[in-house]
Amino acid sequence: MDFHKLLGVVKVSNRGSNESIWEHFHGPNVGYIEEQYEKYLEDPDTVDPSLREVFDEYGAPHWVTQEKGVHEHRGGASDVDIQKVTAALKLVEAIRRHGHLEANIYPVGKRKNRYTPLVDIKTYGLSEADLRSIPAQWLWKDAPGHVRNGLDVVETLKERYSGTISFEFYHVHHDEEREWLQHKVETGALNVSLNPDEKKQLLKRLAEVEGFEHFLNKTFVGQKRFSIEGLDMMVPMLDRIVQEAYRDATEHVMLGMAHRGRLNVLAHVLGKPYDLIFSEFHHAPNKELVPSEGSMGINYGWTGDVKYHFGAKREVKDDAREMRVTLAHNPSHLEFVNPVVEGYTRAAQDDRSNPGYSEQDVDKALSVLIHGDAAFIGEGVVAETLNLSGLRGYQTGGTIHIIANNLIGFTTNQEQGRSTTYASDLAKGFEIPVIHVNADDPVACLTAVSFAYEYRKTFHKDILIDLVGYRRYGHNEMDEPRATQPALYKDIDQHPTVLHIYADRLMEEGTIRKEDMEQMKKEVDDKLREIYISMKESETEDPDVDAIPEAIANGLDQIETAVPLDSLKALNKGLLKRPEGFHSFKKLERILKRRENALEEGNKVDWALGEALAFASILKDGNPIRITGQDSERGTFAHRNLVLHDTETDETYCPMHGLDEAKASFDIFNSPLSETGVLGFEYGYSVQAPETLVLWEAQFGDFANAGQVLIDQFISSGRAKWDQKSSMVLLLPHGYEGQGPEHSSGRLERFLQLSAENNWTVANVTSAAQYFHLLRRQAAIGGKDNARPLILMTPKSLLRNPRVASSPEEFSEGKFKPVLEQPGLGANTDQVKTIVLGSGKVMVELEEALEEHGYDQFDWLHILRIEQIYPFPEKQVKEILSRYPNTEELIWIQEEPKNMGSWDFVKETILNLLSEGQTLHYVGRPHRSSPAVGEPNVHKTEQKRIIKEALKLSKGGDSRERN
Repeated sequence: MDFHKLLGVVKVSNRGSNESIWEHFHGPNVGYIEEQYEKYLEDPDTVDPSLREVFDEYGAPHWVTQEKGVHEHRGGASDVDIQKVTAALKLVEAIRRHGHLEANIYPVGKRKNRYTPLVDIKTYGLSEADLRSIPAQWLWKDAPGHVRNGLDVVETLKERYSGTISFEFYHVHHDEEREWLQHKVETGALNVSLNPDEKKQLLKRLAEVEGFEHFLNKTFVGQKRFSIEGLDMMVPMLDRIVQEAYRDATEHVMLGMAHRGRLNVLAHVLGKPYDLIFSEFHHAPNKELVPSEGSMGINYGWTGDVKYHFGAKREVKDDAREMRVTLAHNPSHLEFVNPVVEGYTRAAQDDRSNPGYSEQDVDKALSVLIHGDAAFIGEGVVAETLNLSGLRGYQTGGTIHIIANNLIGFTTNQEQGRSTTYASDLAKGFEIPVIHVNADDPVACLTAVSFAYEYRKTFHKDILIDLVGYRRYGHNEMDEPRATQPALYKDIDQHPTVLHIYADRLMEEGTIRKEDMEQMKKEVDDKLREIYISMKESETEDPDVDAIPEAIANGLDQIETAVPLDSLKALNKGLLKRPEGFHSFKKLERILKRRENALEEGNKVDWALGEALAFASILKDGNPIRITGQDSERGTFAHRNLVLHDTETDETYCPMHGLDEAKASFDIFNSPLSETGVLGFEYGYSVQAPETLVLWEAQFGDFANAGQVLIDQFISSGRAKWDQKSSMVLLLPHGYEGQGPEHSSGRLERFLQLSAENNWTVANVTSAAQYFHLLRRQAAIGGKDNARPLILMTPKSLLRNPRVASSPEEFSEGKFKPVLEQPGLGANTDQVKTIVLGSGKVMVELEEALEEHGYDQFDWLHILRIEQIYPFPEKQVKEILSRYPNTEELIWIQEEPKNMGSWDFVKETILNLLSEGQTLHYVGRPHRSSPAVGEPNVHKTEQKRIIKEALKLSKGGDSRERN
């Protein structure tokens, strides 16, 4: 203990106070003060100057004047060596900080019997006799009554910090939280105590968990199931969380987990019928399994997924309340479900019914994430998700994290898989308390859950349980783990299951008899066997993939998105309102003020205003909006400016929040520098809140690369695999501006490669009105059967290009057009020999070149802008082509390299539209490994060559880049 630091704190705290300074000293400090005061009386110069100053100012300690008190305290100080007391204090503090290092948290393996000198009394030069001589109160202010001396203190605290449950929380910097954690640990206030009936219920639950795995193992020999065995207590722990949440009137419990133990959790926590699970194993001996009619209440997509990836929902209710427990669907990409579940949770907490920011109630929904030990420390998405936990736009009031720690990652040992002591150490960087618990101690596991739940409830912050168990089989049941971990599996083979460990404990204390245990196991097995035997045989010999739902197969052309001009003008006026006394940035206000008359006759609406009017009109229709991205409040290109800053107070104001017509919330947040985590969060939000238009904006288009797993496994295929609806929007700035490879391409080709079965819309539009109608169409399908995501290549330099601006009538009339024809061309249909097709910025550059050279030179040419690349507008293009019977060639133009962009996706479709004698050519950059050059002058040369070649192509022209 730093005595001088304590003295300084005491002196500061007593300034201006009538309280005696001596009230702050306790335990061994009292003896030390007496000793120093005696020296002070003999010779003040022999006392430390800071202490001498206190004696000079305050006089003698009050207890010195009390003869009895002097005798008692002097006796304590003389009988006990102050150095021993100091050493004992250091030991006690070490137990609190480092006791986990020798805690009994490993059921098997070489770490079972750990030792650390950090909590060894010998390290501190102490003996048991030394500790017995020190009063408990000197070392532990809140020591319970039965703890009488220092040895009792050390032994009791080791039970608290080094037993089958242990704690790490000294990395938590908030004093209130740390003191709460220490108090709860040391008093045992949250320790679970079970009565005999509860013990029997827990044993029965463990019998169900183990019996289910044994039955699957016997019945479906050699099939993968990713058994929970070795971590069986995960199910009762989740049961406990659900019970606690239900008691507190929580409306949603959102679960995310990988495949280890998933079938068991589905069966016992989510209530998925056993026969439905059995049916997903498909071929069993002599039968094709079909569940009973009552089991078919869980919907999947038309292509489906493997059984240990599916999620489920369960309703828990009585006459007083109702709660939904949701287990999220999850692919084999392990931890990537984490931000998705957080998005579910935030969406369930937000009230989006009123204008302004949505109102969050963190008690309405709780998220629980179950991690793998190797994946938690190894997968970057975990860190991204943890970073969201304290951010205004993403926090969910605390998540309970559970590491399903089976000591190994596939076949990789811990020494090869992480650079930290524990798999949980990543969480410490986010000041998340950690509880380590032995999965073989059921009561300790329930205590860990009770502790975690109470912490989350009290502080609304994340907490983590490191559930340390093992894996009874290999990574799956077809693996042989003894080839790579022979010593570990020798131990596991001889190790009893938690069911039998707990049963033996209950038999020893007389709670159950051996016959009770055997009867319990038999009842579980008989029940499962009866369900299995009763299942029907399928008459279908050759099952096929289900058909795509009709609502998805159909297009979206029928959706009307126009808004009356008067309504748009009123909304535009509302967007220019500011709160009284708000000091806007004058330069920005001048720019925004120019929008005031944009909707008057003869004027134009630019891209940014088109977006703002779309948002405003969607809010007027009653649809909430949520938009996030790394710079979305202002916009990467300073075009949006939907969050204004007061130049004097730095307070903010969002113009969308001041609209009188708004009937729903508008959330806009700058995101952290994250793609995977934020993209997953927004996807989850869009699934849970389907009526909300959810937009995620990349700072530059190909930054979406960092979220590719979410795009591949969730956004593009979630509907087909799991029947999971989302209508979220990805805004990906795209266009070749000479800014190098990473600031050019939104990797359009990757989205097109994933395009099939009308899974989403991929567009690259070139006018503010097109953008307006596309956003309104997307809002209109939210929550409907025809819902699907929108992938939009948004412009950069075009944001302020007057050619992208649209007339007011284009907003108040019509709707989104998948194909736009170039005005000024194609009037003489018989003269047209060449038709150029393309999308995005290059089409605007073609228009600029046409005007520069004069339209009258191009009577042989027509140009079509393909604004919606997927689904490709075949019908519209075919109709246009039919009007030009003398067309000899079609050209696809793009600014991306030939192996990127749209070419490889559209060429087959366009070839099928050609008439006899017509040819198809490519104009653009050649095949390249990098999306764009890094030298601006080279870029300009390439752009000029592409435009020149497209406008001069005819029979006999340069065809070196053709295909």
